[in-house]
Amino acid sequence: MEKMWAGRTAGAVNSIADDFNSSIHIDSVMYKQDIKGSMAHAAMLSAKGIISKEDSDLIISALGDILSDIDSGRLEINPEAEDIHMFIESVLTERIGDVGKRLHTSRSRNDQVALDTRLYMRDKISEIKRLLLDLLDAVVFVAEGHKNDIMPGYTHLQRAQPITFAHHLLAYAEMLKRDIGRLCDAGARMNYSPLGACALAGTTYPISRAMTAEALGFDGYCQNSIDAVSDRDYCVELLSAFSLIMTHLSRFSEEIILWSSWEFSFVELDDAFTTGSSIMPQKKNSDMAELVRGKCGRVYGDLIGTLTMLKGLPLAYNKDMQEDKESLFDATETVARCLEVFAPMVRTMKVKSENMYAAANRGFINATDLADYLTKHGMPFRTAYKTVGEIVSRCIKENTVLDSLPLEVYKTYSELFDEDLYEEISLKTCVGKRISEGSTGPCSVDTQIENTKNYIKQMKEV
Repeated sequence: MEKMWAGRTAGAVNSIADDFNSSIHIDSVMYKQDIKGSMAHAAMLSAKGIISKEDSDLIISALGDILSDIDSGRLEINPEAEDIHMFIESVLTERIGDVGKRLHTSRSRNDQVALDTRLYMRDKISEIKRLLLDLLDAVVFVAEGHKNDIMPGYTHLQRAQPITFAHHLLAYAEMLKRDIGRLCDAGARMNYSPLGACALAGTTYPISRAMTAEALGFDGYCQNSIDAVSDRDYCVELLSAFSLIMTHLSRFSEEIILWSSWEFSFVELDDAFTTGSSIMPQKKNSDMAELVRGKCGRVYGDLIGTLTMLKGLPLAYNKDMQEDKESLFDATETVARCLEVFAPMVRTMKVKSENMYAAANRGFINATDLADYLTKHGMPFRTAYKTVGEIVSRCIKENTVLDSLPLEVYKTYSELFDEDLYEEISLKTCVGKRISEGSTGPCSVDTQIENTKNYIKQMKEV
């Protein structure tokens, strides 16, 4: 296949170098965006009198046919083409002759590639936001069904204070909301058209960059032509947002893996999201969660690779930047696949409420509430803290718990203790009296669920 850039050189490249230079195996996914951008460009060229309306109409019609043929499978993308942009232009020229060669007037592959990538990622942002909302909806669904299920809350992976399972899950809801917000922010900064910047310096033709920007749904166009073709900030921003999504999914996965173990036995994953062992018939492995946890590092690598690629590049375009799409597209696909499996995995898992409660009943997680009891009866908190610490130490030595220690023993530590202390340190009371905003108390959890439902509805309408 003759190179579209043949002229200054013969266009003959060593076959190994040619394959090394090619990006068709990566950027072919952008064929729709490339055709859409070319249609807008052709329409603008006609409107500005740069090419005739007849030529523009023929180009746009032929591009529509090419799109239809690729979609239907009638036209296969040639893996020997240098990239998707050259492939489509080559097919266009084959079909309509010299008229097809007019399309590239006042356009370079530099601004064309930058345009296609922004258009493609704009579509992908919408897809990933939808998948995040699906997971958010699954989290709320499970939380609403377990608003009153008490479990131990942890710090340092040690039992700390009683909370509800709903409250714990809703912490991930907040993370997912921030993930969606970051994608929206990055998408807004990305939504400016580089088309018309050409190679780096603009063009001598009287084009309208505003016209193509509006036709393609951009908020405007990049203000500096050098920046337009060399900017990959949006790639880094999206990769960073994807990395945080994977961080959250990985943390969630780790807890699901722990909760699924015999040692915890807080949840049981549906068989559809587990696998067995090739040698141990009793095993039920949380492989989907483990894979998500493992793929987190892959997305981190995509981010670091892109940052490293960009760090020493002079302006404007350099071939190094061809590496942006492999990392960006890999991370995009990885995040999408992880989210696709995660939402139904969460929605269908069985919650073992009785095991959670049994775990919460051990470990002295109501000790803070016992200290608060003394404080509310007039004892300074630090004194109460020390007193309760001594009581816990005694319970450990006597292999008992705070709820079972007789009142007469409590009174040897302070006369402030009375019969009502047992109600005050019951797990249900400990959870129920948390009244601060955002706490594990029932009213707060109800508010969090309602707010998240409203958020999902609002984002789905955007």
